[in-house]
Amino acid sequence: MREQLIKICGLSSPDTMQAALDAGATHVGLVHYQPSPRHIELPDASRLRAMARGRAKVVLLLVNADIETTSAAIEAIKPEVIQFHGTETPEWCALVRKQVNIEVWKALGVKDKPTLEKSARYIGKVDRLLFDAPATALPGGNGTSFDWSLLADHEHTAAWGLAGGLTPENVADAIAQTGAPLVDTSSGVESAPGIKDAAKIAAFCAAAKAG
Repeated sequence: MREQLIKICGLSSPDTMQAALDAGATHVGLVHYQPSPRHIELPDASRLRAMARGRAKVVLLLVNADIETTSAAIEAIKPEVIQFHGTETPEWCALVRKQVNIEVWKALGVKDKPTLEKSARYIGKVDRLLFDAPATALPGGNGTSFDWSLLADHEHTAAWGLAGGLTPENVADAIAQTGAPLVDTSSGVESAPGIKDAAKIAAFCAAAKAG
């Protein structure tokens, strides 16, 4: 039986990082993107990264970051994974992956079959595709989901994960409907934008494992 991968994204305090680790999250996300309510400065991110070492993989989330920002964030955090969550091209993702030799994920907004099919251009350029709800005011973390049935008969030829509107209440159903090997939540375990709730983190992880 395969392990259910669980990512808690947008962590920004030691208490909530500890909550995610204690709940059994396999991946913990640190957002370095100024417009996001989950943005974390690099010194703080580095301290949270140290807490996770050996317990969960740290995912650095960037959005259309330039070379200098990308390099500085990688150097400060030393993540196991870089997640690109903007309009980064397959070529950019492949270049970063080659240069830093770190696992690279690409988040893609899914609104219909054609947009899902366009994800094929990233295959071979990234290590995992993360299917999310389409971007609105922010590229992610908006608490909205997409039609999971779009994934029902999709032939996955690369590792992938599911994001967008996942909560403790619906994550088991999402896994049942899609077979998602990895589920990713951010706003679904918050009491307010950017404020993680330890009890919701624990409930999400428990429901995902049961699902």
